[in-house]
Amino acid sequence: MNSSADANGSLQPLEIAGQVVKPGSRKRIEIHCARLFDYTDMVIPVEVVRGRYPGPVLFVSAAIHGDEINGVEIIKRLLARKVINRKTLRGTLIAVPIVNVFGFNNNSRYLPDRRDLNRSFPGTPKGSMASQVAHTFMQEIVSKCTHGIDLHTGAIHRANLPQIRASLDNEETRQLARAFGVPVVINSTTRDGSLRQAALEQGIPMLLFEGGEALRFDEKVIRTGLKGVLAVMGEIGMLTHHRVMAMGQEKEVFFAQSSHWVRAPHSGSLRIRKGLGSKVMKDELLGVISDPYGDSMVRVCASKEGIVIGMTMIPLVNQGDALFHIATFDDSEAVGEHLEEWDEL
Repeated sequence: MNSSADANGSLQPLEIAGQVVKPGSRKRIEIHCARLFDYTDMVIPVEVVRGRYPGPVLFVSAAIHGDEINGVEIIKRLLARKVINRKTLRGTLIAVPIVNVFGFNNNSRYLPDRRDLNRSFPGTPKGSMASQVAHTFMQEIVSKCTHGIDLHTGAIHRANLPQIRASLDNEETRQLARAFGVPVVINSTTRDGSLRQAALEQGIPMLLFEGGEALRFDEKVIRTGLKGVLAVMGEIGMLTHHRVMAMGQEKEVFFAQSSHWVRAPHSGSLRIRKGLGSKVMKDELLGVISDPYGDSMVRVCASKEGIVIGMTMIPLVNQGDALFHIATFDDSEAVGEHLEEWDEL
């Protein structure tokens, strides 16, 4: 790991895309990552805030999927917070609000080659465009960090309850997930080609935050994500303000045993009966699928007791479509009660 803090904790020069960011400085950098056929340059915008004091190097990234925009707003608000300044910050914050610039500008999840950037890490310098962008991001950002947070939403036409996904076998990652402060944490194994897997292979503890849906701002999700990032910064010693450090610790966090999707048993239009955060019992009704005449009615029921953490937002479904994402817990009753209280905050 090429951290900007050496083993003794003294700050070293940090270079990104050929630009040096000195301790106690703040700089905006554009990382060239590709050129389109019309010769338009694709550049990844980065803002680096380096404290005067040694500490961790944290990257916070968003819009790896270009249509997942809640994270862009979270980072915008993070950079505007008064506590994010060169005088009080310990270590370095590397904020990357838009990783997939092409997808963001086109309201699309993908890059021009229709590849999923989050299945292309760590990438190669001579591979597909997605592979090249992934390689650049790893070399210029991830390899220079000690910790990471990647911000996501549900895919198109799906909404997610605010949640953290992380590899909880790593004790430090588990502690960071708890500090983030969202009610639900999913023990999620890494997927081939994901940023989380590539970071793990470099020994970098990393969290993936999910919340809301693609192409939509959700104010509650944005505020939750912002508080979570600040709480993690407090947890790892970048921010010492007691109020910041307490943000994640004031909330009870529940770790899911597993999660699964309930799929459509029939094609038709779906009338939803249970929403995000709902506690459901085994065989409880989640929704009803009917034909255009309303004659044929097919019940969609929960296969296990749990909490709805994700769901489709489009009522027109085909047989086999993923409809409800349900997480299971040791005590779903306690999680459900806590989510009711959290939803009122």
